[in-house]
Amino acid sequence: MAVKPDRWIRRMAVEHGLIEPFVDHQEGGEVISYGLSSYGYDFRVANQFRRPIQTDHDTLDPKSQQQELFQTFETTTLTLKPGEFVLGRSVEYFRIPRDIITICFGKSTYARIGVICNITPFEPEWEGFVTMMIANTSRLPAKIYANEGIAQVLFLESTEVCDVSYADRKGKYQKQGDITHARL
Repeated sequence: MAVKPDRWIRRMAVEHGLIEPFVDHQEGGEVISYGLSSYGYDFRVANQFRRPIQTDHDTLDPKSQQQELFQTFETTTLTLKPGEFVLGRSVEYFRIPRDIITICFGKSTYARIGVICNITPFEPEWEGFVTMMIANTSRLPAKIYANEGIAQVLFLESTEVCDVSYADRKGKYQKQGDITHARL
């Protein structure tokens, strides 16, 4: 496996729609950075979130995830309480080639204040908006800024093409267009 450099990401974004919308440079300054980096792409969190509703009788269960246990809301600035998490989605839509798998990491800007962003790898031929979990592990409230950088994705190219891709398996999160809850 080899990590793909910025010139590959740029070419694939322009010619094959790898990332839409695509920012071909690092946007920063007064915002948490996003866009093309040397060996990856820093993507943004959209302004729509889903937060679990606190009840005495319900349990979050990945085998029986019920959307009614979540409140959907929109905001440009979100304050997470200590121990709280939300689901969010990326601004960017991704289309992963058959010979590529990705790994994602939360941005260090958020990690330095105790905020974790968990995203699973994007498998070969997966496409869609990224659903992510954003959690505050600190003892203080923490702010999240919509439409700014939240995580970085690295693209790894295999020396061989996989026999069965995510699209071939008809993966349950294929072409997700919104924040998607756990599915079996």
